[in-house]
Amino acid sequence: MRFTRRALLVSFGGLACRRGNRFQSAEQDSGGAFRLAICNETFQGWDFARSCRGALETGYTGIEIAPYTLSEDPASLASGRRNEFRRTMASAGVEYVGLHSLLTAPHGALHITTPNEAVRRRSWDYFRRLIDLAADLGPAPVMVLGSGKQRSTVEGSSVADALKRLEDGLAEVAPHAEQRGVTILAEPLAPHLCDVLNTVGEAVALVRRIGSPAVQTMFDTHNAAAETLPHGEVIRKYAPYIRHVHLNEMDGRAPGMGSYDFSRVLQALKEIGYGRWLSVEVFHFEPSGEEVARRAARYLRQVEARLAGRTGRRRPVAGAGRFPGIETV
Repeated sequence: MRFTRRALLVSFGGLACRRGNRFQSAEQDSGGAFRLAICNETFQGWDFARSCRGALETGYTGIEIAPYTLSEDPASLASGRRNEFRRTMASAGVEYVGLHSLLTAPHGALHITTPNEAVRRRSWDYFRRLIDLAADLGPAPVMVLGSGKQRSTVEGSSVADALKRLEDGLAEVAPHAEQRGVTILAEPLAPHLCDVLNTVGEAVALVRRIGSPAVQTMFDTHNAAAETLPHGEVIRKYAPYIRHVHLNEMDGRAPGMGSYDFSRVLQALKEIGYGRWLSVEVFHFEPSGEEVARRAARYLRQVEARLAGRTGRRRPVAGAGRFPGIETV
């Protein structure tokens, strides 16, 4: 297999990272441009290799993977297939970010806060196997634990009971995640999607109680509906715990296709020296996944450039030359 220069750099970067701290590969020099990634299911109907190439071609250097797009039973993927996916990313020259939509597959089989002990145990056992999948696909990945349908209260449980089961499950798998160099992110979800963990503050309290470097949280614009502080202030307040960011409009469309003020979020991230990934996660793919991805990357780079201009600093904008013009979308 022939590798591009970018692919070799990605591979050597991953090797260097594995020789250092297991949890450091997501970091970068915060003086540079934001690192943009995109969720692979954005490219509806494309196979994994084409999605990796599409990410790079539309303005992203990272790809975040939904396991259900790899297999109907992703935790059971053979080691050869895992290595193949890893080589595919390296060959395309795109960096591996981690996993999201963790418990969508196997369909209907998993629930991690149910009072049904057998189902809950089976679900956390499967989650442990997903940690291995995440680690096998590349160094120092994140696992975004949203999965609202698989963690909401069911069967008459109270929110407090469900939250305790979530905490117990995360505490149990945390040592394995730490050993494998995986960071699990307890993602706050909007109340209409889930009734367990709705704000970054609630997630941070959970993270503190567990007390493991392998369990942290994140910020998602689409899921910030229950926040009482301005979103930039949420980021500043909980900066040490925010290890990943999802960007989308409040209605789930791509950044720039609605009215959300992304400049406040990006400004706050600049101020805290955030050097990790910003992943575009969308739920509407019209007119096409490729076009949605391209527009979102172009829009976010425009916002970033305007912020750099305000402070009088010129920052390198990766991939800016791919998108003629600076019109908003």
